[in-house]
Amino acid sequence: MHHTTDNRPDQALPRPGLLLAMEPGLAERLLTDHHRTRLASLTRTDPHLVAHDLADPPPAVAAALADAEILLTSWGATPLTADVLDRAPRLRAVVHAGGSVKPYVRRACWERGIAVTSAAEANAQPVAEYTLAAILFANKRVLHAAHRYRALRAPHNWHPDLDGAGNHHRTVGVIGASRIGRRVITLLRPFDLTVLLHDPYVDEAEAARLGVTLAPLDDLCAASDVVTVHAPELPATHHLIGARQLARMPDGATLVNTARGTLVDEAALLPELVAGRLNAVLDVTDPPVPPAASPLYDLPNVLLTPHIAGSLGGELHRMADQALDEVERYTKGVPFADPVRPEGLGRSA
Repeated sequence: MHHTTDNRPDQALPRPGLLLAMEPGLAERLLTDHHRTRLASLTRTDPHLVAHDLADPPPAVAAALADAEILLTSWGATPLTADVLDRAPRLRAVVHAGGSVKPYVRRACWERGIAVTSAAEANAQPVAEYTLAAILFANKRVLHAAHRYRALRAPHNWHPDLDGAGNHHRTVGVIGASRIGRRVITLLRPFDLTVLLHDPYVDEAEAARLGVTLAPLDDLCAASDVVTVHAPELPATHHLIGARQLARMPDGATLVNTARGTLVDEAALLPELVAGRLNAVLDVTDPPVPPAASPLYDLPNVLLTPHIAGSLGGELHRMADQALDEVERYTKGVPFADPVRPEGLGRSA
């Protein structure tokens, strides 16, 4: 039976204890002075005490963990194993100021009825924005033009070079109607584009509501000028984009991957990129940092970025806002607005 927060008496109980748990240095970037003040008004917490290791905590962290009713976690938090939870007998809720909770929330959390929520919605927004920019620039052939311009450094008739470029009546294939995939679809609506979707869990009625056309994976790849990947990392999605799918993509098409590197068979992708037949915008790779000798760093038809599509800089504050909204709901005895449930983890990132 899963713990819900709607049985917490409003205003009747003292403020719950809360402990911050995340990688070193992150709390300073995640939380503004406003966030720390708000945290202190909602909970009993030391907003400057951040737990980097819950498995072998120093005394101050161990005391705060023993008292904590809420853990406010983010990237780099200690996995919440049974041993860690034994040190937190009062814990009732985990509020994750990040995307996926899979690296942190273990079976023991669900077995103990701990409520879990995530700021994945807030983190989806910058990823979708990055993807939108990548799609529009890819169809405009911006990377090609920039490299040619750098080489020429002189006046040039660009129309023959860029014949067929642009975003008028182009087709974008979205793989995965995930939280991010749906945001991408929404952001594409104002543009003169046809959007195809591949997702085995979406039916025709839902596709119609989204304003997209369902397509088998191979057909989507064959018909799309840009293919963008937003599926979760699961055993079933390992190398979802392989040699067959890449071969179906038209000459000059672009693959965008902001999901996980393992979803694309990089050994099959590299020859297509080296030959110049396909283009790519890769924010994730497999391995996460390509070897120093990888051609991905230097190919003129590849935009390679170091996993920056998700929240960074000021975007971290949006995740903190969502996380603190959920903390406030807990203190008021109101259910989380965006709960994470164990039965949904098999289909999520």
